[in-house]
Amino acid sequence: MGPRWEGRLAMVAYVIIPGIDGSDEQHWQSWWANKWGASAVRITPASWATPDLEDWVAAVQAAYEIASRRDGQVALVAHSLGCWAAAQWLGRAQAHGVTAFLVAPPDPQGPVFPREAAATFLGLSARPLPCRSLVVTSDNDPYCAPTTSASLASGWQSQWHPIGGHGHVNSGSGLGDWPAGLALLHTLVDD
Repeated sequence: MGPRWEGRLAMVAYVIIPGIDGSDEQHWQSWWANKWGASAVRITPASWATPDLEDWVAAVQAAYEIASRRDGQVALVAHSLGCWAAAQWLGRAQAHGVTAFLVAPPDPQGPVFPREAAATFLGLSARPLPCRSLVVTSDNDPYCAPTTSASLASGWQSQWHPIGGHGHVNSGSGLGDWPAGLALLHTLVDD
């Protein structure tokens, strides 16, 4: 990816929305945040380990306020439970110039969803998002079956892009800086 790609990235601010406990240094979100530098803002909820939906939505709002001052377009880059926080924020916010890149959303009704830790996320359903969005999923994600992933994308009125067998698309998936994912994000922010 040459200078054209780099130039486009510089015109976008990114809100990084990890899942439970945040993203460690080997997670693609952390790689990307390091690459983007000051153009990236990571949410900082008080309830990382025992997520509270309202706390996470407020953290998205706070990060968005910082990011929206920096550049014209804001891309939400969410993983796992962060996808639900992003979707809930989008349903409430009056934000313009936002896109949403939603990776590996878990099924709140699924058998391995962390019901006790993330109780305030139970009962959520996918409602149409007010912006361009892309849902990226894995065929063997333990937190969400492919048919459910497709239903979530449909409910959010998002493009759906399954990427094969990459587990929960996290550090354990061994994706590193995940260039294929960055290229997918590029399809959302490069218009």
